[in-house]
Amino acid sequence: MSEPIIITRGLGRTYHLGGRQLEVLRQVDFAVQRGEFVALRGASGAGKSTLLHLLGGLDQPDTGEILVHGENLARLSPGELARFRSAKVGFVFQTYHLLPELNALENVCLPTRMARTPAAVAEKRGRELLARVGLAGRVEHRPYELSGGEQQRVAIARALINEPELLLADEPTGNLDSRTGGEIIELLKNLHIKKQTTLIIATHDAKVAAHAQRVIE
Repeated sequence: MSEPIIITRGLGRTYHLGGRQLEVLRQVDFAVQRGEFVALRGASGAGKSTLLHLLGGLDQPDTGEILVHGENLARLSPGELARFRSAKVGFVFQTYHLLPELNALENVCLPTRMARTPAAVAEKRGRELLARVGLAGRVEHRPYELSGGEQQRVAIARALINEPELLLADEPTGNLDSRTGGEIIELLKNLHIKKQTTLIIATHDAKVAAHAQRVIE
């Protein structure tokens, strides 16, 4: 077994809503090995999205620590966190989060601006990724001209543009029909196998979780 790419210790996150406290995560301890495919499974509201946001440096825990590549995320400044996300993490959101004024290729290449990748290199890589996810003929299409499955493919290509070692996918099939959802999971599996990318998927669907090497309830 390879060394862990992620280690969490005593992870906790509580939200304050008005006068109420909502404890979403409590004392979460786990590790994910480099190149592993893990599914986080649980009902809606169980804390799956919160955990992914913490692992990706999009949110901060109230207690505990997160080590990614041996680096404690809590010790990074906002700028360092942004650079960490740009270089190390790809995030696939459930609702795609594509910019409507940009076409597919422009959406895919957007993260390369943070990485200061030369425009010609970014465009070449973006076209290759869109071809890999089956959208070679859709590079000029804007999100409203694409189906839900196609938009999710664009989002996956965007998450991969900076060649991250860690790919986090939050309910990547949640807004898709069963056939398209199955195609998305197969796509993620193939990318995981070919690139040995560490893949963590949050899902409430047992059929989706069954594709993973390990399931965490």
